[in-house]
Formats: sequence, structure tokens, C-alpha cells
Amino acid sequence: MASQRAVRLSLKKPTHAVCVVGVETFVDVRSDVPNGAETFTVSGSSGVHIFILFDPTRVAAPPDKAHWPLDTTVDLTVSVDTASKALNDLKVKVSYFGQSKDHALGCSELYLTGVDISLDVDTARKGKAKRSQDDKKTWRWGPAGYGAILLVNCDRDGLGSRGLDLEDSQLTSLEDLKDMSPMVLTCDGPDKLFDNHKLVLNVPFSDSKRVGVFCARGGNSLSHYKQVLGPQHLSYEVERQPGEQKINFYVEGLTFPNADFSGLVSLSVSLVDMGTLPEVPIFTDTVAFRMAPWIMTPNTQPPLELYVCRSLESFRLSSQDEMEFGYVEAPHKSFPVVFDSPRDRGLKEFSYNKILGPDFGYVTQEIPFAGASGLDSFGNLDVSPPVTVRGKEYPLGRILIGSNFPKAGGRRMAKVVRDFLKAQQVQAPVELYSDWLSVGHVDEFLTFVPTSDQKGFRLLLASPRACLNLFREKKMEGYGKAVQFDGLEEKVKRSINELLADRSLQSDSLHVQKCIDWNREVLKRELGLTERDIVDIPQLFYLRGPYAEAFFPDMVNMVVLGKYLGIPKPYGPIINGRCCLEEKVRSLLEPLGLHCIFIDDYLSYHKLLGEIHCGTNVRRQPFSFKWWHMVP
Repeated sequence: MASQRAVRLSLKKPTHAVCVVGVETFVDVRSDVPNGAETFTVSGSSGVHIFILFDPTRVAAPPDKAHWPLDTTVDLTVSVDTASKALNDLKVKVSYFGQSKDHALGCSELYLTGVDISLDVDTARKGKAKRSQDDKKTWRWGPAGYGAILLVNCDRDGLGSRGLDLEDSQLTSLEDLKDMSPMVLTCDGPDKLFDNHKLVLNVPFSDSKRVGVFCARGGNSLSHYKQVLGPQHLSYEVERQPGEQKINFYVEGLTFPNADFSGLVSLSVSLVDMGTLPEVPIFTDTVAFRMAPWIMTPNTQPPLELYVCRSLESFRLSSQDEMEFGYVEAPHKSFPVVFDSPRDRGLKEFSYNKILGPDFGYVTQEIPFAGASGLDSFGNLDVSPPVTVRGKEYPLGRILIGSNFPKAGGRRMAKVVRDFLKAQQVQAPVELYSDWLSVGHVDEFLTFVPTSDQKGFRLLLASPRACLNLFREKKMEGYGKAVQFDGLEEKVKRSINELLADRSLQSDSLHVQKCIDWNREVLKRELGLTERDIVDIPQLFYLRGPYAEAFFPDMVNMVVLGKYLGIPKPYGPIINGRCCLEEKVRSLLEPLGLHCIFIDDYLSYHKLLGEIHCGTNVRRQPFSFKWWHMVP
């Protein structure tokens, strides 16, 4: 039980005190005692629990368990287990004795009014606010953890609303309440008690811009709901009605975790005695929440919805890598959230104007001062399937972002984006080296595909080495005159013999392979992978200045829709009526239960330094695993 303020007894007149259900009240039995008093006894009315606390190494319990010595190591506390029906309906009597135990030298009377005050949330993570014996002030990760969860209210439920719901200080739709976490204030006690006591709901100043609290008073129409805590309201004097025992509140998150915000917020309610100057809080109950993180879904999650840039002009001005789909989840609700890249091109307003809506949230990160770079597009953002690394589990996978070479200058994803991704905690990011590419995105050299075996996925890496080895093999088989870009009118054809004799291409391929191999080792180390988990996809690159570009459509830059793969058509050498590059990829992936569908994107995407993955985006099914069950 929590400790409460001390109550001092008097021999001259009865003492009156408020006792909160479940909270021990310390009773000072030594400040005002009769002369010659050596011991005391305690009795109480039904409903009062009496506790004698003492140090057994210094004080022996009296044989009769009644006459306790007035020693500094002996303390009296009392508690009640139900709210009173009337003021002062509970009584505690303390009698003082000298050497004789037959006659009391004096007595003190304490009249108690029991009041049940409790602020409760979904501490057990079951979807409903219930009274809990757990420590409501703290929040614990893991399957045995506890603590309530808030969703950032970043969707738009109100039909007439123009912004995010979290921007509204007035409720615009009753559906919006479903995005908020329930909170219940128990306030049971005699109505007359609240003539000189009040209940005050508080939010710390540091949390006031992170959380909003709504309360319904008088009905169920929109006008009956008002925001009582938030950026403009640090405290709220609760409007308790006569006979009211419980008041319902609805709590919304206003910001995602970030570099300056751990994700934890707290709210408290205080019972304040208005009969003193200054007014004194005699009891405070505090609850903690954690903001639900933005979670990205890997290719291994089933697809729900596919977005495609449908024309050449739309891709020229923009691409789907301006946004990334994820979701937020609490025990009571989950909904998708689109993360809008700070690099704005033709789709600058698309996420906000076309995707944001009822139960579809929106988040972005603005880059202060400097503008966004190409590495801030979300082709440079990926996430692995769930992995275990040296005994550490990542049940939601790990985010992958492209960057410059460690300790070297160059392009890097903006710090505000990196900080945001790291602050979510549940998908610890890994930085890879992608600055060697002209566009500089990780999706140009890697992707993940689901498999039906025990591992459940494979990492696909673009490989100049695998491509050159394939071409050498075909030359040895007598197909050296077969040409790359066969069937593509817009491109000069080059035979396998010519490609293998091209020293510049060989040198460029060696450089690119070294860059990919460096990433390969990082991925093996940070994702706990072995060589058996990696498939090398034949791919050639060439250098344009210091940066590399795909020599033919980049096959790892694919769209993954379950077991179906939409792969850029490579226009490889035709051997026995079939593209040898396509046949090689089929031989690598189809035994894993995958279906390869090669799509011509040469003019629509490839010529504009993109591929199918750049021009598409997939909203996927959330993980069944609950993020709060993990331990970051």
C-alpha cells in the first residue's frame, strides 16, 4: 500500500481525516499523550483496518497483543477498504495507559471518512481500463510487462476535418474516441466531502504537448466532449456530479517517440483539501503510458494493397519511394500509418491529401534549415524480416537505411529521419553503405523475399560477380554472340563476348562488387545471417563519374506480393529462345516456392534511374506479434 500524510491525534478534541481506500494513513500517537503514559491500545469500527508496525529487534510484542509501548519504533497506521456512506462514519480510538492497565489515563478519537479515489488505465494491456494492483507509475516491456499504451491520433476521422485529428482540440467524430485509450477515474465517497475537497487532473508540463485528454459530460453528442488536458491545459478541476462514482476519460497521443521524447508520458489525479491555505493535495494517483511506435512491415508480410505510378510523366515527376507504409498498434486498436518522406517531388501532397483519412494515419519529419537529399527518399528505407542476432531477438525485424561509408564524407539520410526511426525502439536501425550509387538507395542492391522453408525468407543481393560468371559460362557453352538488350529497340545491343572483353565494365563491376560485399558482411553480422540465407542475383553496374548505375534493369529492385515477384525485365541474351538472366533467376528463386514475373519497365522506370520497386508501394498486413511483448 502507498503511504499517505500523517494524522496527529489530540487528547482535547476529536480529529477528523479523510482516508483513501487502499492507502495506509499514518496516525501519530506520540505527539499528545497523558503524563505518565507508557503504553497505548487501539480499537476501530467495522471497516477500519489497524496495523501496528514495529522493529522486533528493539521492541517485543506485548503478550496480550494490545498494550503497545509508546516507543519511537512502534507506529500505527490505518486503512479502509470501502468508501463511506456519510462523513465521519468510521472511528478509531486510542487509549493511553501508565503502569496500570486497568484504567486509561486518557484517550484520543479519530473520525475517518473513507473515499475511493483511483485513476485507472489499461495497465494489463487487454483493451479495457481496469483497476490494477500493478505499479501504475511505471511501464515495463516484455510478455510479463505492464503499462498502458497510447496511439498517436494521426488519422482523420472527421469528414469535415482538414488536418490530423490530433490537431483538433474539439472532437470532430465519435469514431475518433476509438483511437484513444480509455481512462477511468473512480471518485466514490459522500457528496458532502466534495464541498471542501476537489479532484484535480494534471499533466506534467513536459508531457502536455505529447498527450490530450477528453471527457464527456452530459451526453454522447460531439458538443458534450471537451479536451480537458493538453498543450493549452495543464490541469483540470474535475466536475464531479452528486452521487457520481466513476468518470470516463479518453486519452490520445500527440507525438511519436523521437530524439527528445522517449515515448513515456504520465497523468495524475490529486484529491485536494480546500480547507487549508495553501490548498494541500492529500492523495495523488499517477498512471504512465507509452506511445505506440511507428512499425514498418517487411516483404515477408502478406500484401493488402498495391500502389503504382501509372504513367511515364508521373514517374518523371515523382515516385512511390516518397512514402512508406507502416502501422501503429495498441491493445484496443491498430491502423495503418503512411510515413511521408521529407524529400518532396511530384507526390508532395499525395500522402496527406489522398491517403490520410479515417483509420489511416500520417506522419512526416521536416528537415530544418538544409534541404532533403536523394538519400532521404524511402527507396533508401527497408526492413528485414524477424531475426535473431547472437541470442538477441528482433521479432519485428530491423530497419535498414543507406548512408555514406563510415568515417567518410558523403551523402547520408537526414538526422531527423534517422533519429525518428531509432526512437521507435522496436526495429533497431542498421546503416548500410549506399552512397556508391548514383541514386544512393538500398533497394538498388538488396531485397527480401518470403520462403516456405524453416528460415522463412532469403536476402537477395545484386551481384556483378554472379552475372559475369553466368556470361562466362554461356560463352564456354558457345553462346558468346548472344546479345544483351535483345528485343529492346531503344538500346544498342552488345554480345556476351563484347561485355566480357570490356575492361571498363570489368573494372566497374569489381568496384561495385566490393561495395556490395562490404554490405554483405554488415548484413550477416547485424541480421544474424549465414551464406545459406543469401541469394546472389546476377546484375551489372557501370560507373558514371564516382557513382554506379544499373547497366540493365535492376532485378533486385522488385515488388514482392506474397510468393509472386514483379521483377524488372533484364533483356538478357536469348539462348534457346529464353533470356538467360531470367532463367538464372528462376532457377534460384522458384525452388523456394516463388513465382517470377518479369515486367518491362525499361522506358517507364529504368531510363529515369528507377525500377519497379521505386514506382510501387505495398501496404502489408501488420505483424501478429505485439510490439510491447519484446524487450528492446
